[in-house]
Amino acid sequence: MIAAVLAAMVALQASNGTLTAIRGVRVGHHALDERPTGCTVILVDGGAVAGVAQRGAAPGTRETDLLRGSTQSEVRSTKSDASIDGVDRIDAVMLSGGSAYGLDAATGVMRWLDEHRSGRTASAGVPIVASAVLIDLWVGGKPRIRPGGDCGYRAAAAATHARVREGTVGAGAGATVGKLSGRDHAMKGGIGSAAIVLPNGLQVAAIVAVNPLGDVIDPQTGRVIAGVRTAGGSLADARKLLRAGATMAPAPAGGNTTIGVVATNARLTKADANRVAQMADSGYARAITPIHTPADGDTIFSLATGRWIGEADAATIGALAADVIAQAIVRAVTTATSAAGIPAARDLKR
Repeated sequence: MIAAVLAAMVALQASNGTLTAIRGVRVGHHALDERPTGCTVILVDGGAVAGVAQRGAAPGTRETDLLRGSTQSEVRSTKSDASIDGVDRIDAVMLSGGSAYGLDAATGVMRWLDEHRSGRTASAGVPIVASAVLIDLWVGGKPRIRPGGDCGYRAAAAATHARVREGTVGAGAGATVGKLSGRDHAMKGGIGSAAIVLPNGLQVAAIVAVNPLGDVIDPQTGRVIAGVRTAGGSLADARKLLRAGATMAPAPAGGNTTIGVVATNARLTKADANRVAQMADSGYARAITPIHTPADGDTIFSLATGRWIGEADAATIGALAADVIAQAIVRAVTTATSAAGIPAARDLKR
């Protein structure tokens, strides 16, 4: 009977196919009406061990110093309960549009968690919310409209265990891709999610807000899905442009940026979580080209809920994390819809 119940749970989680396939993880979006922008929150019931990887040149983030291996807790090497208490655990991750202004959305998440007594990671019960932002201020022509504390609060209130909504929602509302030749040649980015659930119960999943300077490539085929467009509106292929001697259009540092979260139900130390985030970053390179340019502030957070009692090493989880990151990136642009006159992949004539 127990085996049948576990098999049914795995099948149910596998059918979800998004970040919320991982038990205890909730995702909520909120988008602003005045122009395409918004925020997305990932809440973890009971908190999660967390790590981070940042390879973009100009990231906009909050609480990343807490997640790196620089705190006293990093010296622990076991996977005992003691190694996942205190500052190793966070309550939520906020992904937001609005450039540095969007970092304020995390304050709204903290307020929601405090009101609902959900902050359990700090000794004083203060909710810990890590955050990263992307720049979408130019989309829609109203740069003073950007996510703030109210956006974060509303996203947290809307968070659910249901399948993650993808495309032009939340932090992906104003996301764009393919700005190698300038913003006039861009296409719509978005937010996507993917998950892997193994027969033994190990889960690895991702959510990504896709807003790079480069093109999005399908790793399975090598084909460009969305990216820089020619004057006629077809896909130009950034790889071909660069090999032909094209130069990148001037762009402000951090004017793009892809931000995401990978999560697992396995038990990881803080060092493990940081290693998983670093390995997951290779998923960016599989699905975006060029990646990690001076105009991108790419960041990946990793979360480990520790709810699965099985054994899995960080290398295996990191390899799976790179896969789901790449899948989520593809999902982001294939589910996106046009906004502010910027076409989406589904609008192209193949």
